[in-house]
Amino acid sequence: MNRIAAFIFTFLSISLFAQDDAATLKNIYKQSLTNGQSYDWLDYLSNEIGGRLSGSENAQKAVEYTKAELEKLGLDKVWLQEVMVPKWVRGEKEEAYIIVGNNDLKIKESVNICALGGSTATSDKGLQAKVVEVKSFEELAELGEEKVKGKIVFFNGAMQADLINTFEAYGGCSKQRYAGAYEASKLGAVGVIVRSLNLRQDDFPHTGSMGYLDLPEDKRIPSAAISTNDANTLSEIIASGANPEFYFKQSCQQYDDVLSYNVIGEITGSEFPNEFMVVGGHLDSWDLGDGSHDDGAGVVQSMEVLRLLKESGIKPKRSIRVVLFMNEENGLRGGRKYAEIAKEKGENHIFALESDSGGFTPRGFSFDCSDANLAQIEQWRSLFKPYLIHFFEKGYSGADIGPLKNDNIVLAGLRPDSQRYFDYHHASNDTFDAVNKRELELGAATMTSLVYLFDKYGVNQIKNVPQIKD
Repeated sequence: MNRIAAFIFTFLSISLFAQDDAATLKNIYKQSLTNGQSYDWLDYLSNEIGGRLSGSENAQKAVEYTKAELEKLGLDKVWLQEVMVPKWVRGEKEEAYIIVGNNDLKIKESVNICALGGSTATSDKGLQAKVVEVKSFEELAELGEEKVKGKIVFFNGAMQADLINTFEAYGGCSKQRYAGAYEASKLGAVGVIVRSLNLRQDDFPHTGSMGYLDLPEDKRIPSAAISTNDANTLSEIIASGANPEFYFKQSCQQYDDVLSYNVIGEITGSEFPNEFMVVGGHLDSWDLGDGSHDDGAGVVQSMEVLRLLKESGIKPKRSIRVVLFMNEENGLRGGRKYAEIAKEKGENHIFALESDSGGFTPRGFSFDCSDANLAQIEQWRSLFKPYLIHFFEKGYSGADIGPLKNDNIVLAGLRPDSQRYFDYHHASNDTFDAVNKRELELGAATMTSLVYLFDKYGVNQIKNVPQIKD
């Protein structure tokens, strides 16, 4: 009889336990969708401040604004963490055109380009040369110095359209943007034009970081992105045998590093204050648009996590920090500095979650963790099912939280639907009007729910959590 009574007591306890978590998640989603703050924060970041490239005046304005907003939430601590960041300035709007014909009759067709972040400038008069087209570094190597020297190399490797995971398609050709100038310069090229990393056909050039690696300054050649429509036009002209020239002019400049900040807010844990959990996004953005999807959305969603915990009456057991990282786009200085300081202080970080994939409808999370931890996380799947959150797989977490990686921490990345993300990524149309309020709020609630569960049960203890049956 005692054994039966014990079994009934355990069963009822587990059922109530699971129901309690389901009720908490329901309240979190309700608060975000009916009383959310994330969209208003994003409105200010995007429309009142704008693009927030590291080292810029707007980046500093964003630091000051988000710090003030976190202070209004009544967190236990809010502070700035100093970090030195690169300062690259685009300068005047770029100019470019394709030139076809001979001295007697030349036709110029204007095209849309933008300098890649970190690129050198052309001369004041611009750069004009014949063009060679390649779609990979292998094709470039096959051409060799004889066919490349003195030319502008046009990297026309397109994102693979049949990949459902658009980030996989992006990763497949992003090296052309980053290292294209490095590889082309070694063969004597005088400039580089790179097809924008965008699955859509449009007129928006997409910027992004590029690097010269170990090239000496006198070997560094200007590098720019060209819109997908204009990349197709240039490729068709080359294929016709017209042997065109390409002209472009850009006035970008690299300055000495400047002081900036990570913005950090904390709710101190009630039971385990020395176990730290991080949720964050990067406060900097590129300068062409206002960085609403990349990564204003992740910034305001991360701020909203702490606000929703407080609004829902949740008193975290562990210390939960929102970290708004500076300089993800062209240096990752903020993420590295945060991890460096955490290591110096001996802080025990057990979990970190990043949102840096746009403010679209959330689908789930990817985790950088052990198979055992992933199996334990799977026990929460049914809690998320009412909110159409279904993706729980191992994979990439986030650039800013990556430096925290060790054998014990669980790293996670929010995974929204990715099909539209690269329509806006690093381009001038990444603006506030491209973000849907409800989708943004769903993402914030989904992040808060995961943080709540990890805080309640802790890492490597999740196996004791009951699973709700369908």
